[in-house]
Amino acid sequence: MTAAQPIDYDELDTSIRRLRLSVDASELHGSLCGFLAGGGALGRQPLLAALQLEGAEAAAPSAADQALFERLGRQAETELADPELGFEPLLPADDRPLDERADALVEWCRGFLGGFGLAGAPAHAKLSEEAQEILRDLGTIAAAELDFGDAAEDEDALIEVHEFVRMGAMLLFAECRTPDRTGRGTLH
Repeated sequence: MTAAQPIDYDELDTSIRRLRLSVDASELHGSLCGFLAGGGALGRQPLLAALQLEGAEAAAPSAADQALFERLGRQAETELADPELGFEPLLPADDRPLDERADALVEWCRGFLGGFGLAGAPAHAKLSEEAQEILRDLGTIAAAELDFGDAAEDEDALIEVHEFVRMGAMLLFAECRTPDRTGRGTLH
């Protein structure tokens, strides 16, 4: 059996627009990744309900939409836990304009922080100093108002920020998923 083709930005964005959700594909993916990184679990709960994204304006997801969201959840969790560090925030393709990709990264960070907080795991109070710094830095990125100048420098800067976000998300996932780091829950 072959692995399912990874969900791309445009595929998810099409579903989101059809459902009239109040987020874009990057923000939804960021919310999902933050929720999972913060210790949240989807279980049998539909993705949109877990992320509290269903609302009066949203249309009811079809079976195909539900299947897409379930695949997205599995894909995000698998990628975040990937020992080969293969996780990537879901953003527009590299051939899209720089400002569109940069704005999507900002939206991804906003979603990540919201999802991380939504997970509400008790482990949040015991985050390492490094993890707390990553959350602060993600907050700075999420609050950024971008200004573009030199295209080559801006592209390089976006690549650096993207790599920081990618690695930070995986670190937070690993730290919050580590069972009982205090050792208090062990049996003797």
